[in-house]
Amino acid sequence: MYPQDHVPIQIGTPTPDKRQLKRHHTARYYMHRVQESLTTRVSKFICAIFLGLLFFAGIIAFIVYLSLRPHRPRFLIEQFSLPALAQPNGFENAELTFNVTARNSNHKIGIYYADMVVNAFYDDQSIGGRPVLYPFYQEPKNSTIIFGTLSGATLTVNNRRWMQFLADRSRGKVMFRLEITSTIRFKISTWDSKRHKMHANCQVEVGSDGLMMASFVGHRCPTYFT
Repeated sequence: MYPQDHVPIQIGTPTPDKRQLKRHHTARYYMHRVQESLTTRVSKFICAIFLGLLFFAGIIAFIVYLSLRPHRPRFLIEQFSLPALAQPNGFENAELTFNVTARNSNHKIGIYYADMVVNAFYDDQSIGGRPVLYPFYQEPKNSTIIFGTLSGATLTVNNRRWMQFLADRSRGKVMFRLEITSTIRFKISTWDSKRHKMHANCQVEVGSDGLMMASFVGHRCPTYFT
């Protein structure tokens, strides 16, 4: 019996399944964890070195590519004239003369040219053309002069076309286009590139005296491949 002012309290021993168990790891377990940590660090270090080498190799390859990438030849119009425009009976003895400079601006890359052909255009209509150069090799950092004359059979201008020239001349200028075409390939050390069909288009304006206007002297002609 307990006094009425006391409440019985039972203090029991916790059952085994409620006890907090402490795990004790062996030395082998800790050695295995250390080995895993070292392996992870070594793997990360090797990956970092590999990625660094790959990055620098990419930079070197890009620099080599830029140094060996061939640049297209540059064409500059130096002279273009049709003196017969200033003559009363010029149609009968008309001659069109031209002079263009072809430059190879590459430092270590040469250019092989096949036959080179020049065609003259007025209002996008051909008014004559002829071959000007036969196959040749252009050394790096070298220039080649392309010049010639279109007359007779190589200058196909009829009387109607000539009257159009004179009408433009009366307005102060006549516009022509000189197109240079050839098939080229680049020589890089002992390796030759594939063949490219090259086109250079030189826009020119001729004054009332039949001579190319001074503003077009040395003008660069756009060049493209097809």
